[in-house]
Amino acid sequence: MDLQIDGNAALVTASSSGLGKASATALAREGVDVVINGRDEDRLATARDEIADVATGDVVTQQGDLTDEDDIAALVETTVDEFGGLDHLVTSAGGPPSGPFLETDDEDWYAAYDLLVMSVVRLAREAEPHLQEGEGGTIVNITSRSVKEAIDSLVLSNSVRMSVIGLEKTLSQEFAPDVRANAVLPGPHETARIEELVEQGVERGEHDSYEQGIEDVADNPLERVGDPMELGDTVAFLSSPRSGFINGQSIVIDGGTTGANL
Repeated sequence: MDLQIDGNAALVTASSSGLGKASATALAREGVDVVINGRDEDRLATARDEIADVATGDVVTQQGDLTDEDDIAALVETTVDEFGGLDHLVTSAGGPPSGPFLETDDEDWYAAYDLLVMSVVRLAREAEPHLQEGEGGTIVNITSRSVKEAIDSLVLSNSVRMSVIGLEKTLSQEFAPDVRANAVLPGPHETARIEELVEQGVERGEHDSYEQGIEDVADNPLERVGDPMELGDTVAFLSSPRSGFINGQSIVIDGGTTGANL
């Protein structure tokens, strides 16, 4: 399927690895010019080379911290300067620490909100005028299935990510009709984040071993964790006119793990 986004410009945050990188890769394969972002220059350079191997568009790096307002402004500015505009914004960010409520202090709460919510607020604010200038601007927020169904020992993700969904729904109304906003809610995918969460679970005694932990997180009807590119391809589709009547939606991508009907 031709997604009809060849020659468009996209900014994908937290895209030096994991689901952000997969999303940038999927867009770049469709001919989209992409700015990728991360804090580690070496990891970012490696990601650029790997994405460029399959890209039919240009891939540009911009180092930056998503909790820094100036860095966020620079991300949008770089995209517009490099490509002459911005058609698609994909927001991703590293997950907050795992842990139960009583082991989570005020500093953890504020840090999680700044990273997960305020980064999206600031990115949307900076990107909005450029998204409105194009034809069919889009925003896709990568969050977590935890906004549909709470996950044990992830109190920060369960709580704070809900704000991103409320924001996404609001943007889908206020930025319309020229800009659409949607969210994807991933379950376990084969990324470093899942490895980290499983290892933390082993340390807390929630899993007998790392191998057992992977089996536990893959407890879904498909009996596996996801391939990051499966989510990346969904992001590319939501960024395209092929999904032009999908707006304000939160799409769970978890192999059927979530038990909620809606």
